Amino acid sequence: MDDTTSGAIHVVCPNCRAVNRILSKRFGDQPACGKCGGQVLIPKPVELTASTFDRFISKTDLPVLVDFWAPWCGHCKSMAPAFQSAAAEIFPKILTAKVETEHSKELSAKFNIRSLPTLVLFNNGREQKRISGAMTTQQIVEWVKQSS
Repeated sequence: MDDTTSGAIHVVCPNCRAVNRILSKRFGDQPACGKCGGQVLIPKPVELTASTFDRFISKTDLPVLVDFWAPWCGHCKSMAPAFQSAAAEIFPKILTAKVETEHSKELSAKFNIRSLPTLVLFNNGREQKRISGAMTTQQIVEWVKQSS
């Protein structure tokens, strides 16, 4: 039986980056990582870097919404609480992550990030859609619903 018929998905642990197979019906049980024991599904953004990004995005079966931001960006700072709130609202159907562009310049170049903040929705390891500019919690949630 394959994972699509069994209702199982693969999710990368936000702590140790191990790939975990989780039954969809167990999402609400706060599944623990088989390697490190940490919580696998969390309703808040995971911090990603150039060294952790590809594995997390490509090995997680759920869509992942990534906020590309920088510490010097006023709009990024003002949108951070809205992104945090939106992460809780769209969880567990969509996971969220943040990439600090000053520390991960190669990711900014790879994804041609020209404006901050930029939200990119990934599905099956591929960019599905993007939008730039500060948004409210409700705008983020609505955009994600329309995009997924």
